[in-house]
Amino acid sequence: MSGTIDLNQFLIFVRVIQAGSLSEAARRLNLPKSTVSRKVSELEERMGERLIQRTTRKLSLTEAGRVLFERVGPAMSDIEEAESTVLGMRGTPRGLLRVAAPMSFSKLGPIVAEYLVRHPDAAVEMVCSDRRVDLVEERFDVAIRAGALVDSTLVARNLGKAKFMLVVAPEYSKHHGVPKTPAELTSHACVTFSGGVAPHVWTLESKSKRVEVRIKPRLTVNDMEIARDAALAGVGIACLPEIFCGDDVRARRLLHVLVDWSAGEVPMHALYPTRRHLSPKVVAFVDLLAQRLLY
Repeated sequence: MSGTIDLNQFLIFVRVIQAGSLSEAARRLNLPKSTVSRKVSELEERMGERLIQRTTRKLSLTEAGRVLFERVGPAMSDIEEAESTVLGMRGTPRGLLRVAAPMSFSKLGPIVAEYLVRHPDAAVEMVCSDRRVDLVEERFDVAIRAGALVDSTLVARNLGKAKFMLVVAPEYSKHHGVPKTPAELTSHACVTFSGGVAPHVWTLESKSKRVEVRIKPRLTVNDMEIARDAALAGVGIACLPEIFCGDDVRARRLLHVLVDWSAGEVPMHALYPTRRHLSPKVVAFVDLLAQRLLY
């Protein structure tokens, strides 16, 4: 036995046995009877054994045919079930979704929970790391990334931009006041994120103006959640993405200072390996990200 396996030969052989005749198998398969007979003959030639004894009234399996049917029949059923499952996934998100996301991204928690509630046949495995994962090699369906893109082979869905803002706790402002100009930041305690290029220098823009201010941090940390907690505790003025502190500002737990000045923006993207045959579980998740992630 050599050459490429023709699965149609095995499928037609199984259908002939199940139907009880070549004619009935041909009808069920919507094929000419001659095609069905030829495929069975080709399989017998490949096996080097007669598989079916043919008479004018009925078909019967030879010993070799019985052995083959007992092994191939269940396999064909598994293939059909797999096909049915995959076809059923076209419209409904289902199955395991593997997501790579940045560390300290608490905003994703409610989004993932909403996704799972909406789609009860789906499950999520989320790996949070600031390492740039290899989506294909590590079999991730989606990666969420902040900053400039470097993976030219991946498909990117723009999720907007994470806007940074300067915030401070009311308790801090009560004792130390708040800056009226960027230059006044130099006299205030600050909380800064150490993941940037120059964490002790904040760049602010307002209309056509652009200034760089060298701050004096009381806390330098590479975790946004810790920076936010420190700001809430009144440690100092923090420069945080709105997705981390927007709710606190709206609830007046933090005050937005220097509101006429922009503290920068970082592009956000959802990445996936290919656009072709994109699974509904990926489409639904990325669509929800686009709706909920950024203000």
